[in-house]
Amino acid sequence: MAQRKPLNHTIRQATLGALLAGGLAVTGSALAQPQGLYSADELVDASVYATSGSEQIGEVEDILLDNDMQVRALVIDTGNLFDFKGEQHFVIETGKFTVETQNGNSLEEIEYRVNVDMSEEQISQQPQYTNDWWQNAREGAQQAWEDTKEGAASAWESTQEGASRALDRIGEALENVGERTQEAADRSAE
Repeated sequence: MAQRKPLNHTIRQATLGALLAGGLAVTGSALAQPQGLYSADELVDASVYATSGSEQIGEVEDILLDNDMQVRALVIDTGNLFDFKGEQHFVIETGKFTVETQNGNSLEEIEYRVNVDMSEEQISQQPQYTNDWWQNAREGAQQAWEDTKEGAASAWESTQEGASRALDRIGEALENVGERTQEAADRSAE
């Protein structure tokens, strides 16, 4: 675990910027409105609760970011709190959880409670955070990024071509109108 500290520190620092961008939905009784600034360091290890109960079902193990440094998921460590065999880590996508801020006025006392909008059974059916999941998700995200870039480039080229053709047609129409106007002026002068 000591080997992960430098990486975790880097991830936590990068996550702070993503959290500033508003990647998390926030609710709660301590603060009714989003507070606007969140500590990734405090979010990791925050207690996690399912909608189906009031007992803690786990803790936040990791925060997953995309290429835009937006929060895309939390990894929830359920430990032995579920009736599963051994320790379990589940990927909970953004939009399926909210963060409740407690003691938000003091950095020293700030705490978060993560509420997963699923039952314990639904959580257990979420993807497990494994190396295979990581490789597949990373490749899928990279392919989606490439497809988006390719689609955007193609759309830009199509827009440019369409605009160029439209301008050419407008220019031709103006030339035709100009020629007809000149012809009409010549005829009326005769």
